[in-house]
Amino acid sequence: MSSVNLVLNTGLTNAATGLGTGVDDEPTAARFLGQAFLTGNTYASRSQDGGSTWTQVDPFAVFPFTAGGLCCDQITLHERTRNLWVWLLQYKPDASGSNIFRLAVSTDGTPAPTSWFYWDFSPGLYDPTWATGVTFDRPDMATANEHLYISYNVFRGTTGAATMVFKISLAQLALHQLSYVYYNTTEDTSFCLARGATTDMYLLSETVQNPARIYRWPDADGTAWSRTNVTTPGAWTGSTMPGTYVSRCPNGSNWLGKLTVRATAGWVTDGNVGFLWHALPTNDRPQPWLKGLVVDTTTMTVVSEPDLWNADQAYAYPATCPNDDGVVGISLFFGGGGTLNPRHVVGFREDPTWVLAGTRDSTDGPYGDMWGDYLSCALGHPDDTNWVASGYTLQGGSTFQFVDPQYVEFNVGP
Repeated sequence: MSSVNLVLNTGLTNAATGLGTGVDDEPTAARFLGQAFLTGNTYASRSQDGGSTWTQVDPFAVFPFTAGGLCCDQITLHERTRNLWVWLLQYKPDASGSNIFRLAVSTDGTPAPTSWFYWDFSPGLYDPTWATGVTFDRPDMATANEHLYISYNVFRGTTGAATMVFKISLAQLALHQLSYVYYNTTEDTSFCLARGATTDMYLLSETVQNPARIYRWPDADGTAWSRTNVTTPGAWTGSTMPGTYVSRCPNGSNWLGKLTVRATAGWVTDGNVGFLWHALPTNDRPQPWLKGLVVDTTTMTVVSEPDLWNADQAYAYPATCPNDDGVVGISLFFGGGGTLNPRHVVGFREDPTWVLAGTRDSTDGPYGDMWGDYLSCALGHPDDTNWVASGYTLQGGSTFQFVDPQYVEFNVGP
């Protein structure tokens, strides 16, 4: 069996984040040549030496104030064919009770992304009844050959009003212009977008059940999306209620306190699409675990079920991406069971199993049962058989100021 080779494993300092970290830190990272960019819940940082050293980028200073001010849920990625850096930011509600998300792009790229063009999206643009008391939340973002895809839930208070998926022209973004279409659905929530998509984007709904609800949206212009329900042979159950998933740290905190069934990992490779989501314990799997499903994209039939589980600790918040060899890389957390604080883990799929290695262990369990809600795994560059991953741990305490984001570059070792 192959092993995980950690090419680079760097923890970001408080100076690199401006102490904008949180115990639900939500870091994402991307790299192109020697430039790397990393975002968290309310901070950003860039590197000009491939991720070895990092300098703070203050999103509050980069962009003007809007809505109720920057809130959370940032995502970054790099689109290689156009050298296009993309930065997604979510803002708090204003006096009307509604918020916006901001889409920013940079095409300078050298020495690092600095000049950003941006557009703001508000719920009221798409439904007049959403202009007051309605917010965007729970984003995901990925690319196919010609388009950038962004998914957002739309909430009225704490009640789901709809889910929107935007399909945005990459060619127009590269020209600092905006051209897009969107779908608005009330049937499904919290879409997980598949990384590595080319001619078709695939999405899995948080309304994960058996059968699972997989959407296909062809990347060509003027195309409609369709849904296929796929039955998973392996038994599992999940919950959309926070607090249902439990795995204790040594200090008694439940690091899965925010966790729901929501899928956070999807990939497309070799004519297959795969997803991972969060399953509740069973008699033979006593800790929360990850349910896997791989489907043939032509027949939409089940190819395999690459579950990830451990009898003593829980897995959570996976992110995946195929490299240029078609191998699926993964970044996720592992811990709990009363004995282990959250550990950041990376690895890859080597059928029939996942090969994993820890990058760093937390010294403490999180305050307030907060952790999550997502990580990232992306192609490395210039070596596209490498992956770059984001993670984080607690070092020396249980609150936000003790969070250290982790930037990792890794590949398949001997």
